[in-house]
Amino acid sequence: MSELKKLAGQTMWYGVPTIASRFLGYLMNLSLPLFFAQPAVTADLTQIYAMIPFLNVLFTYGLETAYFRFSKEEDPAKLYSTLSLSLMGSTILLTGIIVLFRDQLVGWANLEAHPEYINWMIAILFFDTISTLAFARLRLENRPRKYAVVRLSSVLVNFLSVLIFLGLIPSYIINHPESSLAVFVNNGIGIGYYLLGNLAGSILTFLLLWKEFKQIRLLFNIQLWNRVMQYSYPLIIVGMGGMVNDMLSRLIYQHVVDLPVEAAKHELGIFSNIYRLAVLITIMIQAFRMAAEPFFFKQRGEENAQKVYARVMKFFVIACCYMFLFISLFIEIFAWFFNAIGKPLWTEGLYIVPLLALGNIFLGIYYNLSVWYKLTDKNKMGAVITVAGALITIGLNILLIPKLHYLGAALATFTCYFFMMITSYILGQRFYPVPYAVKKLTAYLVIVCLFYAIHKAVLHFFPVLWLGILLGVLFIGLFTSLIGWAEKKELQKIPFLQRFIA
Repeated sequence: MSELKKLAGQTMWYGVPTIASRFLGYLMNLSLPLFFAQPAVTADLTQIYAMIPFLNVLFTYGLETAYFRFSKEEDPAKLYSTLSLSLMGSTILLTGIIVLFRDQLVGWANLEAHPEYINWMIAILFFDTISTLAFARLRLENRPRKYAVVRLSSVLVNFLSVLIFLGLIPSYIINHPESSLAVFVNNGIGIGYYLLGNLAGSILTFLLLWKEFKQIRLLFNIQLWNRVMQYSYPLIIVGMGGMVNDMLSRLIYQHVVDLPVEAAKHELGIFSNIYRLAVLITIMIQAFRMAAEPFFFKQRGEENAQKVYARVMKFFVIACCYMFLFISLFIEIFAWFFNAIGKPLWTEGLYIVPLLALGNIFLGIYYNLSVWYKLTDKNKMGAVITVAGALITIGLNILLIPKLHYLGAALATFTCYFFMMITSYILGQRFYPVPYAVKKLTAYLVIVCLFYAIHKAVLHFFPVLWLGILLGVLFIGLFTSLIGWAEKKELQKIPFLQRFIA
């Protein structure tokens, strides 16, 4: 249990800032309906934020994971300087290439109305990429306080920018049209302030990490770099495939749906905001990964490492089950909220949220399972799994979106992540067997899905908000009782829970 306590402690330090920052970002996204009446207004912003993750994978090319992988074997100063110099040089090169093909990118993304978005996106990518290894160093050296301060400072700047320039100033100008502040409203930037706030946060991050940048020396070891590239280049494929699976539906939605341009933008705006509800699970997954990746590499070679990975998986799945129950059983509250604020259009598509949430649980399980190819240096096999998943995503999105719209995109995501999870488990048990409690974890997932199905069926015949909330609380209580009974021995090892479990 000491290993799990260590991971829990790391998750608290490194995960909580991630949860907080992602949650603030989520609140900003959720607030967009308050600022803009039509969902189509957010479509161009959605395109930008669908492109950024793809480009981020290309810009970082797996160096963060490689840094953790080689940290035990190589001189820390030599490793950090070599990888940092590589990252800086490649970032300058790739930024120049994107600037060169900027106009073509604007046309492909249908951003002719806002070509400046591409400029701001390039700047965000530049500063975020340069900061990647500095953040990794903070995690590896167990410096959580600075990590938390930098992460949260960046997001707070972004949050305040959105609040001030999209909320407070426009509200003030309504009653004071002659104010000099009107220049911030009448300049045509509009929702672009969201991107500018992001850019301001990225620049602040760069400045706050200046001490870490000063530690970079002109030490570039070509032999070490070649070894790192052999390990990390398959991770580019893994990352790109992951972004295809995560972002493709939003990136190509308006290109494949059989609707006029404005109607397609309307649906894309709705789908993107609906997708963010399911991303609550992704926030937890991201927080877990921040702590788990260095933890897994540190456990490598330790006695009973596989048993530790299996126990981590069990508690991870239990946590995901709770997230699924909270999202799926209380989805009607979101519908009530949007109707209450006079934005009924934003309730369209809420029915796909549980399907997306379950798909994201499969993705989280896959991330846990992926430890086998990262620890055994078989990243090429991980790349093959991800490419296969990406092909499934591409094919199903093209096939299903024109016919089923939101549901088609959700089914593509669900199917892809399910395939990746199953395939990774089968291959992992062959090359790096871990004694996962497969039957028990499958039972937990099936039970929470049954709870959702029963909840949905009851509300179909008795559509009352208070009844839905009551049933939701009841089912979460039942699931908690089940976990207390099934995991009694495990839970009794946790000091905080000992007094609650007889």
